[in-house]
Amino acid sequence: MASAAHGGAGDVSGPDTLSERAANLVQQDIIAGALAPGARLGIVNLVRRYDIGATPLREGLSRLISRGLIVGIGQRGFRVADISREDLEDITRIRTVIEIEALRLAMTQGDDAWEAGIISALHQMRRHIQRTGDAFHEGTPDFDRLHKEFHTSLLAACGSKRLLAAHSDLYDQAYRYRRVMMGALGSGDEFIAVHQRLADRVLARDLDGAPATLASHLHSTLDYVYPPGKGERS
Repeated sequence: MASAAHGGAGDVSGPDTLSERAANLVQQDIIAGALAPGARLGIVNLVRRYDIGATPLREGLSRLISRGLIVGIGQRGFRVADISREDLEDITRIRTVIEIEALRLAMTQGDDAWEAGIISALHQMRRHIQRTGDAFHEGTPDFDRLHKEFHTSLLAACGSKRLLAAHSDLYDQAYRYRRVMMGALGSGDEFIAVHQRLADRVLARDLDGAPATLASHLHSTLDYVYPPGKGERS
């Protein structure tokens, strides 16, 4: 029987559609921490969990290998990718390279519609936090969606589908660490102020200040999850 959170697959047809749906459902549970780092992904259990056949599930899991969320073991076996300081450092390093290049392109090429998209994404995130107060946190669908949409809006005018796809995959890989290992995000006012400063520099087309602010912002996840001077959490 399908998980109540995900619903059944009766309204989905076609092998490609089913395998992509399987990939998305497993990805959501990995990012949310419902499937723990290092956990073995047994096909029989996943078939019951998602109410999707074994073949599209295997194909969906294969897709997640390229997204960096699972690893293959043995003969078509799978497990959730482990977490470590070294892995998050690598994710952050590559993410910084990708997003700074995309941001420079977006600031060079972006038009009024791109600017309006950034302003709208920031406004929606601010309004959500104003409604929820300091109780806002990652793990709620609305906040998770709005936060990612803001970061994507900064890069949206880069003109490269591959850069945007890489950004999306790396964002999700870093976000898994935030969900599994981070505590509270602090005050809503502080959270919005940080993102407002970033948006202001991007909208000003500050080709030096905006990339530096973005790089610092991306590295903040590493500092939150693994505070300097403290050992790696179990």
